Amino acid sequence: MGMLVNGQWTDDDGKSRGSGGKFDHLPTSFRSTISADGSSGFAAESGRYYIYGSRTCPWAHRAIIFRHLKGLIDHIGLFMVVGGDKGYAVDPDGQHVVPGTDQKIKYLHEVYALANTEYTGRVTVPTLWDAKECTIVNNESSEIIQMFNSEFDELGNGAYDYFPAELMADIEAINDLVYHNVNNGVYKAGFSTSQEAYEEAYDGLFMAFDKMEEILSKQRYLAGDRITGADWRAFPTLYRFDTVYHYAFKCNKKHLYQYPNLWNYTRELYQEPGIADWCWLEAAKLNYWTGPRVNATGTIPKGPEGIDFDAPHDRAKFEKAA
Repeated sequence: MGMLVNGQWTDDDGKSRGSGGKFDHLPTSFRSTISADGSSGFAAESGRYYIYGSRTCPWAHRAIIFRHLKGLIDHIGLFMVVGGDKGYAVDPDGQHVVPGTDQKIKYLHEVYALANTEYTGRVTVPTLWDAKECTIVNNESSEIIQMFNSEFDELGNGAYDYFPAELMADIEAINDLVYHNVNNGVYKAGFSTSQEAYEEAYDGLFMAFDKMEEILSKQRYLAGDRITGADWRAFPTLYRFDTVYHYAFKCNKKHLYQYPNLWNYTRELYQEPGIADWCWLEAAKLNYWTGPRVNATGTIPKGPEGIDFDAPHDRAKFEKAA
C-alpha cells in the first residue's frame, strides 16, 4: 500500500500489519482538536478547514456524512481523492493547490509532507487540513466527527447533538463492539494472511451482527430511541457490506439483507434527508474490485442485484423521538 518514511514516499509497507497473519489499521498520527473558542489552538472558523476524503473509503464516509448532517458544507471544504500509483491522488495533473499555500500537488502524501517534512506513517483519509496554520489538524475519523458535531454549532446546525452526554456510555459500548468487529472486522477478515486470523475476524464480525440484530429488534437505533453517532459510525460499513465485503473480503456467512432488523435499519439511515447524495456505492465497488490484493484478475462482478436502499423500511414500528 505504501507509506511515507521521513517525508519520502515508499512502496514498502514497512511490515507493519501485525504478526500471525493478522491485519489491523495502524494508529493515526495527527490528533489535534478544533474547539469552538480556539482554546485548543485551532478555532472553529468558516472557510479555514478542508477535508480530504474519498468516495470509496468508509472511514472518510463518516466524516463526509457529518459535514452534511451538521450543516457545514458551506464552511468546511471537501476535496475528493482517488487511488493512484503513489497512494491517494488529489489531482492527476498535479495542479491541486493546497489551501493556504501556493503549493501545487498531485498526491495526498504531499499534504502530509507539508504538515511534517519528516513524517513517517500511512497517508489516510479523512485528513482535516487547516489552511490558516498550513498543517493537518487530525486524521482520525472518530475524532473528526465529534469535532463537527459540537465545535461548529455557531456556524452550522447546532440543534441536534449526535453524542448526548446521557447516552455516551451506551454509545461508547456500541462503538467498541462495532469498531473492532465490524468497521475494522471486515478488513481483518479480508486482509488476513492466515486461516486462524481470518476465522477469528469472521466469527467476530458475525457475532457483532447477531448482537446488533438483537438490539435493533427491541429499539429503533443502536443506542436507544434516537439517532446518534454510533449509528453513523456503523452505517458506512453496513452500506458497503453486501456489494463489497460479503464476497470480496470473504465475509460470506450471511448477507446483510438476511438480518431483517439490521437491513431495515440500514435503509432507514440511507433514507435520512440528504444522505443518499453523499453515498457512492458503485465507486466503492470499483475501488475494491480493481485492487490486486482483492482481485488479481481485474474483472468486476456484475452483481449483486436487489440491493435497494430506497425500498420502504419498517423502522416506524418504533416510536421516533421528536
